[in-house]
Amino acid sequence: MSLPKLRLFIVLVTIVALAPAGRFNRQIEELDAPKPKTVLHTDGPPCGSERRTEKPGGSYWARTFRVESEMPPSFFLPVQSKNANDLAAGKLLVASRNLGDPNFTKTVVLLVHYDAKGVVGLILNRRTDIPLSRVLEDLKAAKDRSDPVYLGGPVEIPQVSALFQSPAKVEGAEHVLGGIYLISAKTLFEQTLAAQPGPGIFHVYLGYAGWTMDQLRNEVALGAWFIFPADASSVFNPDPDSLWLQMIRRTELQLAESKPADAVHGRTLVSLSR
Repeated sequence: MSLPKLRLFIVLVTIVALAPAGRFNRQIEELDAPKPKTVLHTDGPPCGSERRTEKPGGSYWARTFRVESEMPPSFFLPVQSKNANDLAAGKLLVASRNLGDPNFTKTVVLLVHYDAKGVVGLILNRRTDIPLSRVLEDLKAAKDRSDPVYLGGPVEIPQVSALFQSPAKVEGAEHVLGGIYLISAKTLFEQTLAAQPGPGIFHVYLGYAGWTMDQLRNEVALGAWFIFPADASSVFNPDPDSLWLQMIRRTELQLAESKPADAVHGRTLVSLSR
């Protein structure tokens, strides 16, 4: 073989030998390169969450829809309308606009007792001009109390009871919901007033509202009442005169403003953003 041909042969052998090594080195580099990182993106819209996949040079987005068990946004409140199965102590009755009974027109009632023996409620939004000191004049601790008494209902108006919010259990009182207790015994009145609770956590009522279970269930079925969950902000609302209007408007918001995905476990959701 001549010298030029020998040189050409050596060059060709070298190229063939180095080609696999080059491919192998590139495979090693690819294995050592950082992999895309998946992170959960929690800043998305309330109707779903988004999963973001990041890698050098760009971002990729894959959408995952909210599962049915997720809770609705905080500005949605479940409303049970004409569903007597939702009646219980600690629930609010909001009179419909069509309820013509003058004893309950435009009222919001907190159910404080509910069982087969009977149902008892207290009207939350009928504030009187009678000071507490006048109603509880026999109690020394009530002597200088000027906060007004509420008309709790048309039954046994001379009867006095109170709702008291306390972080600790109140022995001898009937628990209604959360940290709210029903007080009716004189000794409990004296003990509670001795602690000088403010009107923001202590309301006194004259009389009460009463039904049999069947009677109230029938009224709900006829559409006389809307049923809401209660909380301390509704029980001790600083502006009770506007409480009924606030509550009834929640039932009248257009459902079209709520997306279909806002229905959770078959309950109707209404927006409270207004």
